[in-house]
Amino acid sequence: MERVILHLDMDAFYAAVEVREDPSLAGKPLIIGHAGRRGVVSTASYEARRFGVRSAMPSVTAMRLCPDAVWRSGRMGLYGEVSRAIRRLMADVTPLVEPLSIDEAFLDLTGIARDLEGGAELARRLKTRIRESQRLSASVGVAPNKFLAKVASDMDKPDGLVLLPLAAVPDKLWPLPVERLWGVGPATARRLRGGGIVRVGDVACAGREPLAALVGEGGAEHLLALAQGRDERPVVSGRRAKSISEERTYGEDLTDPDLVDRALLARCEGVARQLRRKKLTGRILHLKVRTGDFTTWTRSATLPEPTDMTETLVAATRELWRAKIRLGAHGVRLLGVGVSGLEPAGSGQSKLFTDTGEERARRVAAAADAAREKLGPDAVTRARLLDGKRKRGPGTASSLPSVD
Repeated sequence: MERVILHLDMDAFYAAVEVREDPSLAGKPLIIGHAGRRGVVSTASYEARRFGVRSAMPSVTAMRLCPDAVWRSGRMGLYGEVSRAIRRLMADVTPLVEPLSIDEAFLDLTGIARDLEGGAELARRLKTRIRESQRLSASVGVAPNKFLAKVASDMDKPDGLVLLPLAAVPDKLWPLPVERLWGVGPATARRLRGGGIVRVGDVACAGREPLAALVGEGGAEHLLALAQGRDERPVVSGRRAKSISEERTYGEDLTDPDLVDRALLARCEGVARQLRRKKLTGRILHLKVRTGDFTTWTRSATLPEPTDMTETLVAATRELWRAKIRLGAHGVRLLGVGVSGLEPAGSGQSKLFTDTGEERARRVAAAADAAREKLGPDAVTRARLLDGKRKRGPGTASSLPSVD
């Protein structure tokens, strides 16, 4: 049976959600990110991309390329809600969904669709449901494997639907630059181009030995397979996260100890909320600090027991900060908190005696989570963090992962 694999990629996801929420932004060059000197572009509307603006670009470069752009700092809570709603629509099509990021995923329709044309029809219906329920567009590639499906989804953006069967590989894949092959970064591309290999078709026709001389035996085998349209990797659903983290880069260095402590609390709150939403707990705490001179500290500690509670995380983070971080005369440029050693909530050994304080905190957290789920991510805020917003201090320069 021919495999039928879909790659679905939301179009300019963060920007599209912002336009949906504020239709006055439609048709304008819109950049999601922080416009300050330390900012980074998370994504940009297609109107801004015409000026050369791209995700992960320094904001100062984007401002020079597109000085009339509208900037928005982004709302990760809202984007997460929309992403989860789209995932539910995917799950209605097939249980084999492998999320790659907040805005893209692979779907395996083998056995559900009879062939690639049937897969394209299901993709068309899924795109329609996303448009009707979320007022957003997606681009989809349909192919017999993951690599070709990913390539296909990029061929007709935005709002595209492209089939890429094996028979079309010479016409559609081979003319593309060699960088389109997975695993070909800037260094590998330079080696390949130095050997006269510029396009995917050059790889397919190069032969194993000349290619191995440039990228090694393993690299040659990998690139030849992809260039010939071969990729046997399965779509893996239900993949468990290895860690959960949250970090921010600040427009100005944090030097006020009170602002630093509020930032630690905010990061722990965000991580704990993600843990509870995913029904996970974590045992190993990670703290990342980068100072104004780009010195980076990474420290970790093992908790007595797995947790998903803000109070436990922030207490341990503060202790780790006091014991392990020495800023000297520098301020904090970047601050991140994460947890690993994840396991399903409730899978550990039960406590013999109930901690009434912890139970009360857990009830409050559950109520706050329910309010945010119903009313939005900003419906409930800790008083200390609310005070932090009132107290003037440097804003964040970047807080969102980049998306295309």
